[in-house]
Amino acid sequence: MTDPQVAILMLSLFILIVMLGFPIAFTLMAMGVGFGYYAYANPNQLENIFDNRVFNLLVQKTFEVTSSDVLTAVPLFLFMGYVVERSNILDRLFRSVQIAAKNIPGSLAVATLITCALFATATGIVGAVVTLMGLLAFPAMLRAGYNTSLAAGVVCAGGCLGILIPPSILLIVYSAAAGISAVKLYAAALFPGFLLAGLYIVYVIGVAMVRPSWTPKLPKEMTEIPFGQVMWALLTSFFPLAILILSVLGAILFGLATPSEAAAIGALGSLVLAAAYGQLTFERVKEAVFLTARTTAMVCYLFIGSWTFSSVFSYLGGHSVVEHFILGLNMSPIEFLILTQIIIFLLGWPLEWSEIIIIFVPIFLPLLHAFDVDPIFFGILVALNIQTSFNTPPMAMAAYYLKGVSPPHVRLTQIFSGALPFVFMVFLSMVLVYVFPGIVMWLPDYLYTPR
Repeated sequence: MTDPQVAILMLSLFILIVMLGFPIAFTLMAMGVGFGYYAYANPNQLENIFDNRVFNLLVQKTFEVTSSDVLTAVPLFLFMGYVVERSNILDRLFRSVQIAAKNIPGSLAVATLITCALFATATGIVGAVVTLMGLLAFPAMLRAGYNTSLAAGVVCAGGCLGILIPPSILLIVYSAAAGISAVKLYAAALFPGFLLAGLYIVYVIGVAMVRPSWTPKLPKEMTEIPFGQVMWALLTSFFPLAILILSVLGAILFGLATPSEAAAIGALGSLVLAAAYGQLTFERVKEAVFLTARTTAMVCYLFIGSWTFSSVFSYLGGHSVVEHFILGLNMSPIEFLILTQIIIFLLGWPLEWSEIIIIFVPIFLPLLHAFDVDPIFFGILVALNIQTSFNTPPMAMAAYYLKGVSPPHVRLTQIFSGALPFVFMVFLSMVLVYVFPGIVMWLPDYLYTPR
């Protein structure tokens, strides 16, 4: 076999082994070292089996990951999210948004989406947001007589918004994989994130107006609340968390702090916020630290494994094979984008977003220049696309998270059917972003282009 054929075999075996359920990070490292041993073999290999450059490569990639300034922001943002999650802030937040949106059609569903958007932004952890909102907002909507599928779709879709809306962990990881500015990515993601959340809300209001039986009005005792009480609820729950998030984002976008520095301030702010609500205990902090360490270790091992794997894959000529194949199709930029987004959409069924960003997206990155596609624009399309993987059957993880905390009578098929319309909203937002690229590129160009 030629080296490029070995590279394609390497990629095919990796996909097969992952499908069998083996841990992805360690599969990447094992295959990277195994095939790298063949790729970097020297004439005297049999005399000293440890005299192989693949071991130097593994150590080098480990050092690069653990010393990356960009990736420092990951554990800090994760810690901020876990502290907020474990401080029982969500019930206060949902209640305040609910009474503030009482006159809007489908007010409970709209309040759920707004709460999800804010809370997902603070945590960026899809499973946590869907689970918590599934325990809080989903039963409230069912008690109010809301259609089960619609209520389930609202929770599943809203819980995934943290993937896109800054400060998103996915965008930090993509910036490290693509070697581009995380600050510009955050600026680029701001409008698409609000666009997607807005489309969700417009869809819910439209359903409430067309089919009012799906979203019954709340009883008077839940809506006839004095204006002063509404404002007090917002001031004590919604605004503190919103100010914390906006402060972190503002510091990043306006160049007052790097993402890592802003994440550190956010982590400190989350502790202050938890203390202000009387929820800061040693047990909660310990849980947050443990979960942060576990998730950070997973991301770091994925980076070490994927960078080792991709280095060997490229050395064997795998990237050249993929590049020549795609360039040989003579596609236009839009055809290239459609092809890559279909591949990422399909990969979203068996894989988590972290594996897609770290392993497969770098395969497409060298081709962006050939098709005149901005890597920032491409990254936002990918972040939008990955929203669908959490809500598209049969591997819709958000649906399974919600099913795990739902009442027994709620069927998985009802959750799937409720989530699918929101998947079409994601596709619509991707079309709008492509037709009007200024949605993505205007803010980073305005803020960071020298005049």
